Amino acid sequence: MPKTINTSKANFGTMPVFITAISTILGAILFLRFGYAVGHTGLLGVFAIIILGHLITIPTALSIAEIATNQKVEGGGAYYIISRSFGLNIGAAIGITLFLSQAISVAFYIIAFSESVMPFMEHLREVYPEFMNQWGEYLINKKNIAIASMTLLTIIILRKGANVGMRVLYIVAFILFVSLIFFFFGETKYNLSDIKLNATIDNPDDFFYVFTIIFPAFTGIASGLGLSGDLKHPKKSIPKGTLWATSVGIIVYFAVAIKLVLSANIEQLANNQMVMADIAIWGPIIPIGLACAAISSALGSVIIAPRTLQALGNDSVFPINKINKWFKKGRKKDNEPINGSIITTIIAFFFIFIGDINTVAQIISMFFIVTYGAICLVSFLEHLSADPSYRPSFKSRWYISLLGAILSIFLMFKMNPTYAIASILTMAIIYYYISINNKSKSGLEKLFKGVIFQLSRQLQIFLQKKDMEEGTESWRPFVICVSDDSLKSRDSFNLVRWISHKYGFGTYMQYLEGYLSKSTYSESKEVKNNLLKIAEGNKSRVYIDTIISPSYTSALAQVIQLSGISGKGNNLILFEYESIHPEKLLNVIDNFQLLKATDFDVCILRKSFKSFGKKSIIHIWISPQDYENSNLMILLGYILLGHPEWNAAEIKIFSVYKGNNSKIEREKLHNLIEEGRLPISPSNISLLKNNENSRIRNIINKKSANADLTIVGFKAELLKKQKEELFNGYDNLGNVLFVNSISEKEIINKEN
Repeated sequence: MPKTINTSKANFGTMPVFITAISTILGAILFLRFGYAVGHTGLLGVFAIIILGHLITIPTALSIAEIATNQKVEGGGAYYIISRSFGLNIGAAIGITLFLSQAISVAFYIIAFSESVMPFMEHLREVYPEFMNQWGEYLINKKNIAIASMTLLTIIILRKGANVGMRVLYIVAFILFVSLIFFFFGETKYNLSDIKLNATIDNPDDFFYVFTIIFPAFTGIASGLGLSGDLKHPKKSIPKGTLWATSVGIIVYFAVAIKLVLSANIEQLANNQMVMADIAIWGPIIPIGLACAAISSALGSVIIAPRTLQALGNDSVFPINKINKWFKKGRKKDNEPINGSIITTIIAFFFIFIGDINTVAQIISMFFIVTYGAICLVSFLEHLSADPSYRPSFKSRWYISLLGAILSIFLMFKMNPTYAIASILTMAIIYYYISINNKSKSGLEKLFKGVIFQLSRQLQIFLQKKDMEEGTESWRPFVICVSDDSLKSRDSFNLVRWISHKYGFGTYMQYLEGYLSKSTYSESKEVKNNLLKIAEGNKSRVYIDTIISPSYTSALAQVIQLSGISGKGNNLILFEYESIHPEKLLNVIDNFQLLKATDFDVCILRKSFKSFGKKSIIHIWISPQDYENSNLMILLGYILLGHPEWNAAEIKIFSVYKGNNSKIEREKLHNLIEEGRLPISPSNISLLKNNENSRIRNIINKKSANADLTIVGFKAELLKKQKEELFNGYDNLGNVLFVNSISEKEIINKEN
């Protein structure tokens, strides 16, 4: 059961969501890499990158808004939303990778911050040459600047937490917007008519490689989401703040791209990462803006990542309980996730030491795009499952969410197939490991339960309509069995599961005699659960249920009117009786006309102590008296071979004839087997002449004593006359299946 994550007073409104998101959207990538993108892909290429990126982020933003307005949103941001929609196991797998991407993002933005400081260090060299000659080796070093900046950020976040971080965010966001205004008012050298929309430098980088470098600019929507545990009204603040930030971001992106091509040539854009400083009316404002963008994004990530980890620990997703307790522990006065902050800063330091900005950008892109695809998939599956409990006050469209999910997967593999496979495998391994250690937590079954229900419902309706429109088709078994002996003998249950395994559907009903009451209903549930355990052990594909009725006849009348789980009516009913207790045959005999009236084929399983033996030999007996049953008998034998337990079995057909018609009978059977492509060797077809003085069952007793299953036909007219005597006299045999077909079945393939 998911736990409540919030334990402190939430006091943030919509503006912190907007500021946190927009500070990342209009962040380091915009200042450092947009000129590079224009130079390598052209203006049209950058427009395509912006559009592609927002074809993922806009569906994600809409999905976030939708999911957030359907449920109570607590701390943990995207992880909380995914885990409460997908289930904790899937949510944990995505949440851990999301936390890693957020922690790595801190390193990315700190590296970008060190880039912004370099122009000031060069300026210091000019102003203080003696000082810089002595200390410049240490000061004009990006890694040293990044480490020093990360150290300062760590001290601030561990001492003050999110509140000081948010106050700083407001300041740097203001400077960020001022720097963009200075840029837009900078010099314009070209007219729009002079611009070649697809102009690039010679030998440009691949489009999708450039897209990978730029994509972290689009990850800001997840930043505001991470504040969910600190918001007064997350259902209101998350959708508004996220959608506002996304809308403002896309406008600024297009405007910056156009301004760049109007103010600098392609070579300058591709090779000068500080080209915006050359364009702005006051150049130093751009490094300042870049520094503010980088530090605000780093602050946003270092605030959010620990909260994701705290939420993971609160849900006890890790197999070691001490780790969960340590991760979820917060500072006493405000529940600030100090331990999560320590882990986050350690990861950030690691990537500052080993990675350059482009490498880190690719890693971040992969982890974030997986998360975005998952969020879109959540929304799509919620629409598809039509769960009545899913009632968001803000509604997106299923096709928008599906577009976001498909594009996320497609772009992952276009950007970097190796990283894409690695990120998916990472989540799969995490999910598998967590599922093993947390079996009680819901996973994929929760995700697909509603979807499968809806698909099943639609397929049933489709099959029913098509059945009505197309009329007669090739016969397949829709078998149902009503038994009161399920927990003593499993022969009838096994026969149903074998028949329904590959070619049809099976329903197994346990009959409980009595009137429906609280006690009998409770008993039926217990019996059903026991049968489901048996079925699970056999990997059964049979639908299992119980029926309570005062008499077998009334139970049968109800059962034969069931529509069946296939969306089509049942067409074959299976009865059973033990050779030592033939009195149960009366249930069949007394109700046979009821079955004939409803066009059911009837099978009666006579169980013996031999049961089904080794499941290696099936004997089928055809006689002149019940030749209309022969095709169904042969089909049932063939269907049994489709189950793994019978696939090595051998079918032998015995045809009893009178007079001198052996040649005609043999040719008829051979044609039936050959044209029906049945796996029965001609050598396994035997014709036996019936003498006037011998009974057929005597021949069967002699020939089929070693068979594991003997299939014999019977006629309705003879049942009416002979009753239970019709089934007597097979004492030497194992299990016998008596078959009565309501009509002759088609074996020969219609295409032949």
